[in-house]
Amino acid sequence: MNVAGVILAGGLSRRMGGNEKSLLKLAGKHPVSWVADAMRPQTDHLALNANGDPARFEFLELPVLADTVEGFVGPLAGILAGMRWAATLDGVTHLVSAAADTPFLPANLVHKLLNVMQNTSDIAMADSMGRIHPVFGLWPIHLADDLEHFLVAEDKRKILEFAHRYSLHSVNFDKPNTDPFFNINTPEDLVAAEDMAKEIHVE
Repeated sequence: MNVAGVILAGGLSRRMGGNEKSLLKLAGKHPVSWVADAMRPQTDHLALNANGDPARFEFLELPVLADTVEGFVGPLAGILAGMRWAATLDGVTHLVSAAADTPFLPANLVHKLLNVMQNTSDIAMADSMGRIHPVFGLWPIHLADDLEHFLVAEDKRKILEFAHRYSLHSVNFDKPNTDPFFNINTPEDLVAAEDMAKEIHVE
């Protein structure tokens, strides 16, 4: 399978007081840069989903994809935009999605998600610490029309509700004493991430 990746940065960062959380500074670089560095080696192609002026992400040197569905309807809109983009790439069959505010995501994310795929309409998602992380998923891009119908015609938003229409596999990524999908939503989370980043550098 050829896999394209999309980093989801289309959220509104409400709990960060209006500051765009993917563009804050964490141990000397932006959280979205941490995610891009982890995703590049795992994918054949990589893009960023973000709305507004794409120039603010020029430093990533990635295609910037705006939502194709209006109204900030959530991460599924970014996944749909990623699917539409991936469908233009030669040989790509699947899209892996990841959040822009999760700087410590696993280096084997795509490998482990791919390993559970059995059929062409399977979807795989990461889980850790007893819960599933729907934005970290591997999606067949041929589901794009179904997803657009779900978002527009049915006016639905929940990732798991859509995923459960197909064969959904959950893949565990538990690590001792840490959550590899820790995400930065608040100023307090950013402080905690700084401490986690220091431990990573020590290791």
